[in-house]
Amino acid sequence: MKRYKRPHFYCLAFAFFAGQLLQADKIKDEPDGRFLYMSTPDGAQRAGSSDPGILIFDINDGHKFVRRIDIPVFSEGIRGFTGCTATKSLYYSTTGGTLGCYDLVTETIKWQSKFKQGCDRSCITPDGKRIYAPTGWWWRSEKDGFIVVDAATGKKVDQIAVNKRAHNSIASLDGKYVYLGTEVTLTQFRASDGKVLQTISPVGESGVFPFTVNSANTRAYVCLGKHAGFDIVNLETGMVTDRVFATDPKTGKKIRHRTHGAGMTPDETELWISDQAGRKLFIFDITKSPPAPKGHVDLSTGGHGWVTFSLDGVYAYCHTPDVFDARTRKKVASLAGPNGKAFASSKFIEVQFAEGKVSRISNEFGLGRVNPK
Repeated sequence: MKRYKRPHFYCLAFAFFAGQLLQADKIKDEPDGRFLYMSTPDGAQRAGSSDPGILIFDINDGHKFVRRIDIPVFSEGIRGFTGCTATKSLYYSTTGGTLGCYDLVTETIKWQSKFKQGCDRSCITPDGKRIYAPTGWWWRSEKDGFIVVDAATGKKVDQIAVNKRAHNSIASLDGKYVYLGTEVTLTQFRASDGKVLQTISPVGESGVFPFTVNSANTRAYVCLGKHAGFDIVNLETGMVTDRVFATDPKTGKKIRHRTHGAGMTPDETELWISDQAGRKLFIFDITKSPPAPKGHVDLSTGGHGWVTFSLDGVYAYCHTPDVFDARTRKKVASLAGPNGKAFASSKFIEVQFAEGKVSRISNEFGLGRVNPK
């Protein structure tokens, strides 16, 4: 590494739930800087996968691979990967129904729980108290919705029936709300107790796909299920105000396959959406009404689809190894794992360190970060 002193490593063995043993590399003093923590294997795509665990990349050093943390339970397939600055921890969910907490300070698994339903892309309230775990898009029952978990212990404290195929969830950055995407429905909850505040339907055209929310909690952008595009939801009125389509750069026609990935730049001026089948990210100016197209970037591979940004808005990340400069739209890096092969995942988080301590953790969704209303 060029900029930072290389950390000291040693092997730390510890026992965890069910009597298994887990080996993890231990950083005695994490250097200051910004790092991309990426979980693998992705439960929704095979391309770019590595051995089960977390791969760390140095954002300030050209996104070079730093090291790998072995976490065998990730072999169940990662469905969600979120973090919390207040607890200095990362939280993961798997296709096998495992929900767990990984402590960034001690580099140990604090707890692991198993649920018959769930767990999909879970979220945690910014105060680090409650995890809302969607039961999973693969379920269709009257109990589909949220499993609510005490973030300190991993114990279930509530279950909220909402709608079928509960999939993606977001906790607003101001700590007031939680959002859940189910079949053509977006539901808003009060974060403190899970009370349903409003249900917006139909939205998103079909299926259950990603969405993002601005910092004032006034607008949501929901991916379409039959076209490359998105719906705009006015969260103050509960109405869909616009449906925006991306068009094929060659033909100018609508693109007839789903969108899986929508990320807002932190300054809330642009929305990037994924056309994973077409290997593109389309960009829209969301300061205009309706949003105006601003072009696209080409991707090196296909995959599951995802879009988010570094906390400072400089870099755009997606479900491929490609890293883009969000301003110039030029590809500036390609992620490669410990074996030098291209690495990709749609489950990743930025972690910042200051004076050797965890100082800030991003969100896996591309959320707006302008001062909240």
